[in-house]
Amino acid sequence: MTIRVMLVDDQELLRTGFRMVLQSQGDIEIAAEAGDGQQALAVLEQTEVDVILMDVRMPRLDGVQATRRICLAEDGTPRPDAPHVLILTTFDLDEYAFAALKAGASGFLLKDVPPPELVAAIRSVHAGDAVVAPTTTRRMIDRFAEVLPTQQSTPGSTVLSPLTDREREVFLLVAQGLSNSEIAAKLVLSEATVKTHVGRILAKLGLRDRVQAVVLAYEAGLVRAGASD
Repeated sequence: MTIRVMLVDDQELLRTGFRMVLQSQGDIEIAAEAGDGQQALAVLEQTEVDVILMDVRMPRLDGVQATRRICLAEDGTPRPDAPHVLILTTFDLDEYAFAALKAGASGFLLKDVPPPELVAAIRSVHAGDAVVAPTTTRRMIDRFAEVLPTQQSTPGSTVLSPLTDREREVFLLVAQGLSNSEIAAKLVLSEATVKTHVGRILAKLGLRDRVQAVVLAYEAGLVRAGASD
């Protein structure tokens, strides 16, 4: 299956470099390019795309706002048919990158990412996985907690109401950044069972990936800034 990729960056030289790397892959096609978020939205009305490489700092419409309009419906719920967005950033811990994760992005990459990692990241998000480890998201939360305050002041008693007791246990461990194998060992379950639980949790809570689970847990007061992983 061919992965249709869109490059969104106001630096044409950077787009050229990414294009050269990706076009050499047999399973990746550059379906579209745009120089800013506004142009990207216009192009998406005419072009089918699977994965978007999105810069955060661009004129007219930045990557955060563009990501929100691509990934979220007007009521703030995820669009199930939206392309997966990978944010391009210059710094590992960037408030813009974190804001984009809140807006529905599936992960972020540094602009100087090695070509093999770039290709692997695109394939990962296309398969439905998140590129940013939940522990990295937690570090971003810890750093920018004052800039991006929680939306709910009381720990989220209702947020997890759709989940069973076991699913709640798994959710809280996912939010702490544990992998499936680590969760399996902690709860004495098989990895396959944990994977099934995670899939059901994401579906019930309307989340696209594990990174979104960490963000939700933080906003609901279930994960505290500064808490250990």
